[in-house]
Parts: sequence; C-alpha cells; structure tokens
Amino acid sequence: MRCPSHYAIQARTFHFKHPAGTSRGIYTTRKSWLVTLKSADGKEGMGECAPLPALSCDCLPDYEERLHHFCQQLTETGSFPVEEMRIYPSMMFGLETALLHLQQGNPALFDTPWSRGEEGIPMNGLVWMGRIDEMMARIQQKLDEGFRCIKLKIGALGWKEESAMLQRIRRDYGKEEVELRVDANGGFTPEEVQGVLEELAAFDVHSIEQPIMAGQWDAMERLCSRSPVPIALDEELIGCHTKNERARLLDCIHPSYIVLKPSLHGGMHGVREWIMLARDRGIGSWITSALESNVGINAVAQLAASVYGPSVTLPQGLGTGMLYTDNIPYPLEMKGQKLWFKP
Repeated sequence: MRCPSHYAIQARTFHFKHPAGTSRGIYTTRKSWLVTLKSADGKEGMGECAPLPALSCDCLPDYEERLHHFCQQLTETGSFPVEEMRIYPSMMFGLETALLHLQQGNPALFDTPWSRGEEGIPMNGLVWMGRIDEMMARIQQKLDEGFRCIKLKIGALGWKEESAMLQRIRRDYGKEEVELRVDANGGFTPEEVQGVLEELAAFDVHSIEQPIMAGQWDAMERLCSRSPVPIALDEELIGCHTKNERARLLDCIHPSYIVLKPSLHGGMHGVREWIMLARDRGIGSWITSALESNVGINAVAQLAASVYGPSVTLPQGLGTGMLYTDNIPYPLEMKGQKLWFKP
C-alpha cells in the first residue's frame, strides 16, 4: 500500500456554461480545492474538496487552513482521523478520493464492471430552474440525448407555472416513456405543500426531494406518512454526523428515499453508513454529485458502482460536473443517458 509523503492544495474556480438556478439562488461559479497526495516513489493521487456555500456544514472561513491540518496528518500517519473528520464531509470525501487514487495508481478507485469500462451508469437528466420556455427546451434536449429519467428543480418560479409545465410534459410523455423526479430544495412551506403533493401524484411523479426546509422533523414525518408521492430527503441529512444521529433521523421521518452526496453527507464512509442504515429500514437511496468537477464526479460514480453494483439500475445524479466551461479532463464519457468510464 502506497503512503503519501507530500501533498499540495490548489484552489480552483470553475465557471458554469449556463447559470444554474435553484430555489436557494443561482450559481455562476463554483470553488473547489484540489488535493494532490504524492508518495515517495513519485506516484500521485488527486481528490476534490468542494463545500457548497450556505449549505455545507463545513463551508468555513478557515476552510483551507483546516484542510492543510488534515493533509498534514495524512502525510505523517498514512491515514486520516475518521471520527474527527465526520464534521468535515467535503474534506473527508476529497482525501478519501486522493488516497484511493494514490493507492490504485489510477482513477479507477474500485474494481467494478463500470471501472473496467464494461457497463455504463444510468443517470437522470438534470434540468435547472429558468423561464418555463427555457426549461421546456432543456427537457426536450435531454430527451433527444436519450435520457428517460428527468429531474426538475422546482419551488422558486411559482407552483402555478411549474404545475402547468409538468402537465405539458405528461401530455406528451407518459410515465412509461419518461420518469419524472422533482427537487424542491426546501422551496415549499408545510402549509402549502400538501396541495402540491396531490397535484404531483396526478402527474405520476417518481419522487420529490426535500419538499420543505430541513430541520422540521415532525412536519416532514407527517408528510412522509401521508404523501401520495414518495418523498426523498437530501438537505435534511446534512449535519447528522454519527451513526446514532442518522438512525434516529431515519426512524423518526422514515422517508421513501434518501439522496446522498458524499461532499455533504459524510464522504464515502458516511454514504456507505447511510445506505446500510436505510436498507435495514426498507428505505431506498441513490447517489448524486454536488456540483463537483470531473475529479469529484468520477469519485461519486466510482462509489455508486461499488455500493449499488455489479449492475447499477436506478438512475443516479451524476451529470452536474458536465456544466463547466473549464472542467478538468477525465476518462468519463456520456453515451445517451449513461455515464461511462474509459479505463
């Protein structure tokens, strides 16, 4: 096993091809820290540490200073303190990635059919918020590209307009032709959301992510127990760092699905723990990226292939890294709705 003896950190700002709109605001740039670990024999491994502003629990003013601290520990001891790093999920994910890359000697972090280039991972086609005509055009583009699972950001334009858009989609495409997922990013209030859920059921929507703001466990539990549409948790999982906290949340709310982002939900170690706890409770899951570059996207996909393999059937959310004009070249390729790794 190779151990890192040196490290380097590079701050990098990526630029979106088009503004990415959510109910929390619009992204035009994305800052990441790329960590390179180096071994005594000259081998290198790279990982991406990418906290999301105003969302990640470890998006801190002294982020880079703390990252240096953990990198120093890693080069001195050959490992990083998992328990200490639970509250720094984006750093954990980046260092896990870099260490695996270093040890494997290439970006194929786990030995799976996907990392051997034998299978692709199905993905949802993500459609960001925008004007209704823009979103309809983006939906058609995704369908033309071969996507059959479309994920729509909702909750900011006004439900009347968004409902009309979903009605238009279902008028042209039945649920057998197109699976619809919607992500509200907490954009609705507990008082208004029940009516929204009733309408979504009429559109045969697969699921809705985070319909109300995180932190309202009682309200979310009531929604999950009564909703005609399966509810998936995302932001709700942020800040649950220990196994006991995670189990308590799932036992209280009992959603249909959890949506896992390694950068937000505990790195690779945390995601595996979440999945184990969810499976024990009959709760489904899928993994998505969190606006990382191709370095992070590859690591998320490698993890998804490892935990859901040997063949991944449920569409994952791995497309956000394709949004940048200045992305890092990586052996990833889109063919239709599937992401492929080119070993």
